[in-house]
Amino acid sequence: MAEDDDDSARPPTSRGGGRRRFLLITAAVLAFFLLAGGTLAWIAYRKLDGNIETDATTGRLLERDASGRPDRGAAQAENILLIGSDDRSGANAAYGYAGGRRSDTTILLHLSADRRHATAVSIPRDAMVRVPACELPDGTRTQARLVQFNWAFEAGGPACTIRTVERLSGIRVDHHLILDFTGFKRMVNAVGGVEVCVPRAIHDRNAQLDLAAGRQTLGGEQALGYVRVRETLGDGSDTQRMGRQQQFLASLIRKVQSQGVLLNPARLWPLLDAATSAITADEGLSRVTDLYDLAQDLRSMSTGNVVFVTTPRRPYPGDWDRDQLVQPQTDQLFAALRADLPVTVRPYQVTPSPSPSPSRTPSGLAGPFAPAYTPRPSADPAEDATTETPYPDAPSASVAPLPTTGPTLEGRTADQDSCAIH
Repeated sequence: MAEDDDDSARPPTSRGGGRRRFLLITAAVLAFFLLAGGTLAWIAYRKLDGNIETDATTGRLLERDASGRPDRGAAQAENILLIGSDDRSGANAAYGYAGGRRSDTTILLHLSADRRHATAVSIPRDAMVRVPACELPDGTRTQARLVQFNWAFEAGGPACTIRTVERLSGIRVDHHLILDFTGFKRMVNAVGGVEVCVPRAIHDRNAQLDLAAGRQTLGGEQALGYVRVRETLGDGSDTQRMGRQQQFLASLIRKVQSQGVLLNPARLWPLLDAATSAITADEGLSRVTDLYDLAQDLRSMSTGNVVFVTTPRRPYPGDWDRDQLVQPQTDQLFAALRADLPVTVRPYQVTPSPSPSPSRTPSGLAGPFAPAYTPRPSADPAEDATTETPYPDAPSASVAPLPTTGPTLEGRTADQDSCAIH
């Protein structure tokens, strides 16, 4: 019995040894999950990176014309051209055939060097501008011509649009992003919809849009209809449609900056997946890390310092379905961006659209909508289509001194409540 009671024959145990084994097991489990987490993060990163379609062709075309482009502006400031394409191929075919792709929306986004201010300038798609001769990927060249702005994208793609914007503004475009209809819808759905304020009920068969008046949250399909509708809302002008697009983007920025999206993995991942799948980017913005840095720049700004404006415009002489840019306000706006100055905005003035006058002639208009300039006459229409002389709307960026204060223009800031505006 004494031998049976001898504890020396039992395996040694102690609380210290048990704790050591527990810690070793815990460390092994944690190491496994950290390794698995790192692997999953790497897989996620690779997926998001692979989602982005890279546009290397535009960079090559612009490089061949480097001597004709504006110099880079203030150090560390960035200018990004955002192009909304109405391409109807692939998943966008549901929106009908449009005979090629056009730039449905074009916004020049200026990020200040100190990243405290951002100015988003909408360029009217129907503005009559001189589009320069542009080289195409197949080596042929388009002819320079006086035509509506969105023709540049249809005929010459993003490179020609960038050259047109640079010629018009004297601003060097550093990067560009292209977003189509389907991508836009995915991004809106990924954030759980975006709030807008509808001034009055909308029933538009062409846009497939039926909305009641008042504050409401729109999903992707409704949001696309809302930013595209024109004929049945407001005065039917593209200017008012651009105002709605700016209002929508301001609301989207507020939504993305909210903790409900940025700090919620269940909502952040779909947004990242949708955003990277939705865009075509130049080589400088074609990686997730590049887009993350851009998003961080915008996130760090106060929404009150994110400004939306439209290049001042008025009806074009002889065709009220087209616009012309108003001077000197347009030059003042672009000069401020070249000088990296903030732009101050005042509320948009809502005025009734003028009725076309029976006495109106192609040579000009009378009254408050008289042209800001007389288009240069030409005895030879072919010469007018190919000349590279400066268009009257284009600022003399190389000789004009930069301003010391920014202008005050009609516009809005991203912190403005859309219902309060109405």
